[in-house]
Amino acid sequence: MSVLLWENFEFKLLELVRSGHEIGLDFGILSVWTGRPSSGRSQWSGLSWCPPRAAPVSFEYSPFKFLRNLARSREIVGVLLRHGFDDLIERIGLKRYLQWGKRLFFRRDPAADSHSTPERIRQALEDLGPTFIKFGQVISTRPDLVPEDVIEELSHLQERVPPFPGEEAIRLVEAELHRPIDVLFAEFDPEPLAAGSLGQVHRARHFDGTPLAIKIRRPHVERDIERDLSLMQEIALLIERQIPESQVFDPIGLVQHFQRTIRREINFLREARTMEQFRRLYRNDPNLLVPRVYEDLTTSAVLTMEFVDGCRPNDLDKVQEYGLDPCVIAAAGARLYMKQVFDLGIFHGDPHPGNMRIMPDGTIALIDYGMIGFLDDEKRELLVDLIIAVSKSDVQLAMRSVQNLGQPSRPLDHSLLRIDIQDFVETYYGITLEQLKVGRMLQDFVQILSTHGLRCPGDLMLLIRATVTLEGVGRGLDPKFNMAGELAPFVEGLVKRRYDPRRVAGKMAQDIKTLATTFHSMPMSLARTFDKLSRDDLKIQLEHRSLDRLISEFDRSSNRVVVALVVASLVVSSSLIIRTSSTTPWISVPVFALSGMLGIWLIYGVLRSGRL
Repeated sequence: MSVLLWENFEFKLLELVRSGHEIGLDFGILSVWTGRPSSGRSQWSGLSWCPPRAAPVSFEYSPFKFLRNLARSREIVGVLLRHGFDDLIERIGLKRYLQWGKRLFFRRDPAADSHSTPERIRQALEDLGPTFIKFGQVISTRPDLVPEDVIEELSHLQERVPPFPGEEAIRLVEAELHRPIDVLFAEFDPEPLAAGSLGQVHRARHFDGTPLAIKIRRPHVERDIERDLSLMQEIALLIERQIPESQVFDPIGLVQHFQRTIRREINFLREARTMEQFRRLYRNDPNLLVPRVYEDLTTSAVLTMEFVDGCRPNDLDKVQEYGLDPCVIAAAGARLYMKQVFDLGIFHGDPHPGNMRIMPDGTIALIDYGMIGFLDDEKRELLVDLIIAVSKSDVQLAMRSVQNLGQPSRPLDHSLLRIDIQDFVETYYGITLEQLKVGRMLQDFVQILSTHGLRCPGDLMLLIRATVTLEGVGRGLDPKFNMAGELAPFVEGLVKRRYDPRRVAGKMAQDIKTLATTFHSMPMSLARTFDKLSRDDLKIQLEHRSLDRLISEFDRSSNRVVVALVVASLVVSSSLIIRTSSTTPWISVPVFALSGMLGIWLIYGVLRSGRL
């Protein structure tokens, strides 16, 4: 019965939202008021309802995000059901968003049982479209939170997005830059050079003859991404609330990390600023080419930059045709990357062969600056401390570095952590630089974090993934490539800068200033606390856990009792009609049929639950 009420309630609210009403909620017995925006708060509309669940509603969770995007919500839940995630749907309360037919015969697709869980996750993300595919690609960089078999499967995610027509691309460019295409460029090729889920690239030519690359954002992609982000956030909140054991994977943190990443990528102005920053930092370095950005031809949806020719680093024949030594190119690329990480604190987050070009003169060009990582001084020093700890077999220093780099998601067992770190240090201590694989060492470090529930900062995980990728690119150019040999000078330089007298003095002055500020504000903070105590206004927030599922079971049991009582009353009433009416006994036939249908539905639900 409560399911019927909730369905009607959903559609009533959806109609009100679409008609321009404002909706307010008072979570006691879920009273609802509605009104037009211009008229202020109206009188009570008479719509009120007692929800089937009595669980307290968190301010972070907003079910109306599902209602505002009801069609997309149903699509998401339908895809999850099709790929065998029926238990997840039921546990987090998304079953109500299925259509009536699917809800009545709620069961997983038998075909899903032939695939492993990681495969079903990948297939579901691919079916849900570009935003979810990007989400899978981003979380595949978090081996500290996501199981290894899932990460391996997510690496096979494919963007099945066709390019949009060249006429549409021209229309978008003209709308963004407010001028006809023939006024903006001397030439514009309507055929896309490359296409992805967020946009596509077209070639063009400036009036001065410079070849250009025009990156154009897909139409409506920002709206679709924001819609999906809103729903993903609500699903993550439900998962973390209803499935306490999921907190080890930090669903909310994963979605928030993805939100930051995807919003950076779709804002081409941010990418343009990053490219200009790299151009300034490397203006005196002849080994790196950063494409020039044409600011007057760039907006948040259109990025105009210098077109970079050259070959990919995995095209060895072309590299040798240029007369270049692949070993020299590999070493130069590693030095450029180490400079970004340890000297500048800003690095390219996706250095795969598709985002790199080797120029005929040996210069390395980096393109696509949508994914960028940042490391502050503290994280760089902690990373160097870990490297030093391994080189000196200092387990205590390694313990401190690991605990400072990772945020614990559960109580930490220090004795077990020490054992694992000691094994880690002993594994890599004494290995020559020629034998050391930096990528493998960093992956083992992440495995320790994951085992002990230590959450690694997102930018550090991006660095680890990029390092592994770059090491693979280097070994493709030079089978004997060793990143550790290029790493040592930068680590030594960072250690020297750490103990520079001017830097030490500046840091001490900053610490003293912070301490003085803390002492200055302490009396006022204490006064506010005592004032609340004196007025009995000091509040302690308590959060219950694992009760929502129990409440759901109570709701389900009460619904069955209600249906059983209705069936019994219909049977009794129809029997009385037959007994007392000698002229119209046929009136009881529809009542008998209805009670029979309800009885069969009740028995089906009980048998399906597996609990009599």
